[in-house]
Amino acid sequence: MRFCFFVAVATLGLFAFSAGAEAQGIDYAKAEIITTQVAPNVYVLTGSPNVDPGHPEGAGGRIGVLVGPQGVLMVDAQYAPLGDKVLAAIRKLSDAPIRYLIDTHEHPDHTGGNPTFAKLGAVIFAREETREELEAVPPPAVVKAIGDAADLTDPARLPVVTYGLGSTVRIYLDGETVDLISAAASHTDGDTIVRFEKANVMMIGDFYRNYGYPFVDPAHGGTIRGVLAAIDQTLALAGPDTVLAPGHGTLITRDRLEGYRDMVADVIAKVQAAIAAGKSLKDILAAKLTAPYDASVPGGLDVLPAGLGTSADRFVGEIYAELSGRAG
Repeated sequence: MRFCFFVAVATLGLFAFSAGAEAQGIDYAKAEIITTQVAPNVYVLTGSPNVDPGHPEGAGGRIGVLVGPQGVLMVDAQYAPLGDKVLAAIRKLSDAPIRYLIDTHEHPDHTGGNPTFAKLGAVIFAREETREELEAVPPPAVVKAIGDAADLTDPARLPVVTYGLGSTVRIYLDGETVDLISAAASHTDGDTIVRFEKANVMMIGDFYRNYGYPFVDPAHGGTIRGVLAAIDQTLALAGPDTVLAPGHGTLITRDRLEGYRDMVADVIAKVQAAIAAGKSLKDILAAKLTAPYDASVPGGLDVLPAGLGTSADRFVGEIYAELSGRAG
């Protein structure tokens, strides 16, 4: 039972669309790309809602786009089948060459489109850990769950410029300074924060989300403690008016992130206290430790596939597994 629960959590944490999307399917034909301007030359592209079972708030991962006369810089690349739609959305903003693509982490809802843009000439940047994960061959069950969301063999999917934990890479383009900042092992062990200094915009990937509770991918180095560290890192970089664009959910500012950190820290403390009192995972889930926050977390009580209960259950279960060193 413990092994099965851990595998289910790790698999769903890695691919939120796994069991449910495999059964129901992601309707790529119905997915559209919604463009929002967040600064004079910075935009975010978001998949339309209610077509992706794993991400009902918006299909796949959000994309950032910097445009200007020197070229286009992208942050993340969506699912592979949406590559042409993403390209069409970018071409409405600029006809300039797509020069750079930054992967915030390796999950296919963020990197599936890598080959599309690499073959157009984009140089892909990512953490060394992210390249290693993209190079690895997943287990057959995971390959089946991914389906056509990403090509797992095309060499064009791989980053060609990498950096490690503690590093910052800086790109100067279109009058903007773009900082690629390695984050603590949080959602995965290869997370990157991308800051557009002049535009005052930050793409923060998946260690924050406001549709459903946080989740980490422990099979690929993610940790709940690291989520707190990555949030603290972001808070130290962000000003009161900085636009924070997560991979999923709505755009936020610093004050919302502070409240999110308080929630994560509070639930961690409650789970730790319950473990110290000898409570089992079943007991802890029954205690509904997220109840004070459930009304303000859209999707927090949505039922997840693979028998994982709700997003709140998954969150609490991940904390339990990390703090106790066991899965059930």
